[in-house]
Amino acid sequence: MASRWIRGIPKLFQARHRRLWRFYVLLAMGRLLVPAYRFKWPQMDWWEDKSFNRYLERFGESGWLNTDRRWMLSQLLRLTEAVPGDTAECGVFKGASSYLICSANVQSTQKRWHFVFDSFEGLSAPVGSDGDHWKAGDLTVSEDLVQQNLSDFTEFSLHKGWIPERFPDAAERSFSFVHIDVDVMEPTRDSVGFFYPRLNDGGVLLCDDYGCTTCPGATECIDAYLEDKPEKMIALTAGGGFFIKGLQTRADGFAATSDQLKEVGV
Repeated sequence: MASRWIRGIPKLFQARHRRLWRFYVLLAMGRLLVPAYRFKWPQMDWWEDKSFNRYLERFGESGWLNTDRRWMLSQLLRLTEAVPGDTAECGVFKGASSYLICSANVQSTQKRWHFVFDSFEGLSAPVGSDGDHWKAGDLTVSEDLVQQNLSDFTEFSLHKGWIPERFPDAAERSFSFVHIDVDVMEPTRDSVGFFYPRLNDGGVLLCDDYGCTTCPGATECIDAYLEDKPEKMIALTAGGGFFIKGLQTRADGFAATSDQLKEVGV
């Protein structure tokens, strides 16, 4: 009797479905512990990408929370292959994002230089609209560590200083890709204001902090800056957002309000 029951165990409990079975256990636990959290299906091809996983291991991020954002950054870089111009990052932390950018630059048919702007003293002081998640000095990383982490590359330069004081170093350049990750409003506003007019058509500006409840000031200042521009931010599901220079984008967010859904019987 027992053996017959064992033979009838549902597929979820068979070896080839063990990963999915464990996911359902995790899902059930999550609903108990953090009911509002939204899980996603685990069958993602990019999770198995060997070179990407080696990159994550290099920066100690294999089991951390930013893997979606790292992958999306690498994919957005592909959009700029035919776009002339250099690349830049504002807020480098340990250099994981700049590593991806430099890797893409090496493979590109375009000749690019990568500019890195960071205080190397952590975040600047938040202002009122930034909320209370961050404080001055958070996320401090040494310049030497970043230099070491990017040692595979030669076509980059580190520009130490509080944003925007070192931006004149790149004032005569144009750009194909810019990554902004400074978490608080004032340097985010200054970064977008400097790079927007220097971004070539088809170029991508990606802000890691856009749409995150921990960085409300970043979202607020970017939306305000783009209010009279044809481009608008596309919010990403894992946090962050981007726009493509010269591509007109609808200003509103979700496609239909609840009242509109009622009107069509949904």
